[in-house]
Amino acid sequence: MRKALTLDNFMDGLKRRNPREPEFHQAVYEVAKSLVPFIRKHPEYRHAQILERMTQPDRVISFRVCWHDDKANIRTNQGFRIQFNNAIGPYKGGLRFHRDLNLSVLKFLGFEQTFKNSLTTLPLGAAKGGADFNPKGKSDNEVMRFCQAYMTELARYLGPHVDVPAGDGGVGSREIAYLFGQYKRLTHQFDGALTGKPIPLGGSLVRSEATGYGCAYFMMQVLEHRQQTIEGKTCVLSGAGNVALFCAEKLIESGARVVSLSDTSGFVHAADGLTREQLREIKEHKLQRREPLAKLGKQLKLKFHKGKQPWGLDCELAFPCASQNEIGVEEAKQLVKSGCQALAEGANMPVTPDAYEVFADAGVVFVPGKAANAGGVAVSGLEMSQNRVGMHWTAAEVDQHLRDIMAKIHEQCLEHSPGRSKSVDYVRGANIAGFIKVADAMLAYGVV
Repeated sequence: MRKALTLDNFMDGLKRRNPREPEFHQAVYEVAKSLVPFIRKHPEYRHAQILERMTQPDRVISFRVCWHDDKANIRTNQGFRIQFNNAIGPYKGGLRFHRDLNLSVLKFLGFEQTFKNSLTTLPLGAAKGGADFNPKGKSDNEVMRFCQAYMTELARYLGPHVDVPAGDGGVGSREIAYLFGQYKRLTHQFDGALTGKPIPLGGSLVRSEATGYGCAYFMMQVLEHRQQTIEGKTCVLSGAGNVALFCAEKLIESGARVVSLSDTSGFVHAADGLTREQLREIKEHKLQRREPLAKLGKQLKLKFHKGKQPWGLDCELAFPCASQNEIGVEEAKQLVKSGCQALAEGANMPVTPDAYEVFADAGVVFVPGKAANAGGVAVSGLEMSQNRVGMHWTAAEVDQHLRDIMAKIHEQCLEHSPGRSKSVDYVRGANIAGFIKVADAMLAYGVV
């Protein structure tokens, strides 16, 4: 007789099948907390082992990547692509280049991507990939040679109706252009097999801005549901990459007061809120010159806090946009004490499970990344649509589609939350909404 489904026995089985993968375990636990009670009420999902199948990738691809550096030394890295689930569309998800990349991180990201892509309402499956390659300090030619070597191994698994990677950490438009050039050379195809491409290669406008803009748009939906507006709200942000900078841009444009940005060196504090001119200067230095905030703080006459995080600043809204698990229990307590009323995850899983409980106990509205930061993959999906029909939409058209998608994600969260009152459970709503679409497709296929 099959055991009764409980959170503990489900997680025990998952950890036994996937040992020594803490990031993956954390991501699954956060989702399973919502889904196990839901599945117990829907035996068709339990009978078909949908959650067990959904937590097992369709395939894990690992390969050697050999290339020459500028001194003609042979270098070797490990490349990955995890094709997690294609029940509702071709595999879709970013490539990450980072020296510490491993399977646990990629499986966590691919699993999250399954729900995030489902929530966009677009026909997108889920995948994630990358390599333990560190692009920092490498010349353009070294990055190009690595990307070409990486794509030589990966190209056989890609295609516009099979698997469509995009950029992620360490993989920007430069890297995507090199990857796409090698894909085109190998396949003799100019198609939409990658997204995040430069505009002349078939890229979409608003792609760089999409994750940050989408996070801001989702928070506006949260506030509108609570009969509030973003105007005048004090916002604390971490990070100084695309997500944080463009989230800050949209918040400032909408009348909010952004008081912080951060990087590995520390954070800058603008007590009266960053001006558009200050943000423009930071964007130029961080995105083009990649200079640390410590140097920019002096130039822009902003107070810089070396080696610290901004969570102790007084705020009403928080947007962690830097990295996974950046907010633990102590940081969560700081935010609650600072007056934080709502938090939207701009990064992937930046809040630990224990920190989430602190927010829940304090009544802080919490929006998980699979809902709040889905804007990036949404515009990647829109780029795929533009490539298929051979059209190029204006920035205003793409931005309006993005706004509409984030509103639809918010509505799905409301629909599957215990209630549509002000105390919306966005975590439960996002998890169940994302699950149902994929689960129903898997049921329809039968056992495959």
